[in-house]
Amino acid sequence: MLADTVPIYPLYALLFVSTGLSDAEVSALFAIWSTVAVVAEVPFGAFADRFSRKWSVVGAGVCQAAGYALWTALPGFTGFAVGFVLWGVGGAMSSGALEALLHDGLAAVGASAHFGRVLGRVTAVGLLAQIPAALLAVVLFSAGGFALVGWVSVATCLGAALVATRLPETPRPEPSGYLAVLRSGLAETVRAVDVRLAVLVVAVLAALDAFEEYFPLVAAGWGVPVALAPLATLAIPLAGAAGAALGGTRLPSGVLLGGAAVLLGVLGVVAHPFGLAGLAVYYGVYRLVWVSAEARLQSRITGDARATVTSVAGLGSEVFSFAVYGAWVFGGVVAVAVVVLVPALLLPLSGRSLSGRSRYGRSRSRPEPDDAVVSPP
Repeated sequence: MLADTVPIYPLYALLFVSTGLSDAEVSALFAIWSTVAVVAEVPFGAFADRFSRKWSVVGAGVCQAAGYALWTALPGFTGFAVGFVLWGVGGAMSSGALEALLHDGLAAVGASAHFGRVLGRVTAVGLLAQIPAALLAVVLFSAGGFALVGWVSVATCLGAALVATRLPETPRPEPSGYLAVLRSGLAETVRAVDVRLAVLVVAVLAALDAFEEYFPLVAAGWGVPVALAPLATLAIPLAGAAGAALGGTRLPSGVLLGGAAVLLGVLGVVAHPFGLAGLAVYYGVYRLVWVSAEARLQSRITGDARATVTSVAGLGSEVFSFAVYGAWVFGGVVAVAVVVLVPALLLPLSGRSLSGRSRYGRSRSRPEPDDAVVSPP
């Protein structure tokens, strides 16, 4: 909750503009952020596997706090750029490490089958945190402008890092060197067919979250007044939280996501303000499917480089997100709906085609469930 209750989130674009940055400079900042995320994702996943997943999560909060401190103390293109570098590094440190920490902690007490449910609840809490973050942004900006918003954001990130120091980390055998861990994670991703497919599905699904950035524009395009857009879109993260909380249950994910994609396409054609209710339904289904796919990926990783493999999916999501950006530019909501169909078609393949094979192609006695994640009764 603390990691996502960051009041500067809904305001940082306005902060950049308020300091006199042009549209080109703002776009350059986002490009720097994306580039750092792509470059740092897998190396920091291997770092978490080699050294400590818990302290990677702690370091992520500290890096993010340092980035916002720079934004607040040194507003300007250079300060913003360095802040984005720190934020990108922080995101790479926690990506993969958090999932691996959670999975191994549950596995250590014989509860790995609960991973999907617990990850869903963690994801739901992060989405719900957008509500207090937005309220804090309004109150703090009114009381002390961008400076107060910035310093409180630093405090929430440091608070999240402090809480993370209390997370238990399951002892693991002393790993080999950093490069050996990196090679191990990449090898499992490439050689194990079921892992490779699961990584691809998670990467494409995670990339779809880039569509969230356009929700205010969708509301405006569908006739919602700008002043009412924050209130009109409030149900979307709530629906996402509900969907994430249901993640990991036995449901036909491909069918659900395909239906949600069709619904999204119809909403894009109709373009009516009431369509935001349907958009919330789409987002809830999307979050449910993403959590279930992430749970399937974690269940298929067998090596010690779990965070590295998960980070490969994170790297893929950064790359595939450009398809969402391009779809929005060329066809708006309808084009994005077409992109959503891609993982909807991949989901049944990833669950069905490997039902009788082990990760290296050998037969196994217990087939995996088709397009579902097993949860305990």
